[in-house]
Amino acid sequence: MFRSTRSVVPQLNSAASRQSWTHYQSLAIACNRPAVSTLRSFATAATSTDSKDAQKQKPKTGVVLMNLGGPSKEDEVHDFLLRLFSDGDLIPLPFQKYAAQFIAKRRTSKIQEQYNKIGGGSPIRKWTTEQGTAMEKILDKISPETAPHKHYIAFRYASPLTPEALKEMQADGIERAVAFTQYPQYSCSTTGSSMNELYRQLKELDPERKMKWSVIDRWYSHPGLIQAFANKIEDGLQKYPVESRDKVVILFSAHSLPMDVVNRGDSYPSEVAATMQAVMATLKFKNPYRLVWQSQVGPKPWLGPQTNAAILGLGEKGHNDQLLVPIAFTSDHIETLFELDLEYGEEAREAGITGLKRVESLNADPVFIQAMADIVKNHLNETADEISISTQYSVRCPTCTNETCKDSREYFSKQ
Repeated sequence: MFRSTRSVVPQLNSAASRQSWTHYQSLAIACNRPAVSTLRSFATAATSTDSKDAQKQKPKTGVVLMNLGGPSKEDEVHDFLLRLFSDGDLIPLPFQKYAAQFIAKRRTSKIQEQYNKIGGGSPIRKWTTEQGTAMEKILDKISPETAPHKHYIAFRYASPLTPEALKEMQADGIERAVAFTQYPQYSCSTTGSSMNELYRQLKELDPERKMKWSVIDRWYSHPGLIQAFANKIEDGLQKYPVESRDKVVILFSAHSLPMDVVNRGDSYPSEVAATMQAVMATLKFKNPYRLVWQSQVGPKPWLGPQTNAAILGLGEKGHNDQLLVPIAFTSDHIETLFELDLEYGEEAREAGITGLKRVESLNADPVFIQAMADIVKNHLNETADEISISTQYSVRCPTCTNETCKDSREYFSKQ
């Protein structure tokens, strides 16, 4: 049975959505206008006796936060790259196994240098742990019927990998689990790859299907996500002089996709664009803006325009003030800290562009954490009587030939 989880991707003109917008705007006011501590204390306020008692109990609901991951230290870089380039869902390569070994070995030292420039490793595990812990506390308060909740991290290419998360869940005796992608916009290359891996590992580690799973596969227009991005942009615009603030070009930067993936019918580009449009609507379209794409790898055609080319091109046309927004990322990692801040920042300075800035990533932002908790709560309510997958996730890309995509959807639809 397929049933849409409409609350995760609400229609922006619905009455319920308008109520949600009011809710998150009031949280934003409490958080940032003017006292950040007000909402931050709310997001971490589950330190009462009943919450502490709940945490001592066996967790009832497991929430698996799925993301790409990143090496925490230098000696993890090679294995991270090997897993990444071995994944045909992410980067299809001819002779994938051998090509991955060659590329990983060749690129390790260069990528190690990049990680050393941002502190020696990726902070994505740190931020995901903070997000998950804060989300748990809110969930225990707002969804006591499914408490205690515990988050687990299932990275695709770095520890903790999916098998590690599943073994920890089994040790905890989890019977009800939610696969919660941390990619707000769905792509076969990201969420799809994580779901395929989860399916493969569950077949091996839980053949009797003792854990019952449901899936949050996308949430690109959730009001809390949109409000969190809007807040960050408003804060970023404050760094420009008042007289030029409305002329700042906002560049929404997302990880690009190979064009053969786009042409297969992947929904990612349209969902990223929908997030951007919803954020700009919240900001009342005060600034010019563009959607640009970063992190292309290899000689194949990728979705463009490339972020660095857009920065330089706009600079040549007289747009010195540009504000970068990592619209498809929910925490800092190498694509924000190195690629956007250092690599593209240096290119901009060399071209004489002095007004390039980047908004802060969502990380442990309390409005964002509240949104995560609300998404999970609504999802648990919707799947309380019948577990199913969303209508969007039930449909594969029009020209998909990957049988694992079909098999994983069938697996999670029959809980």
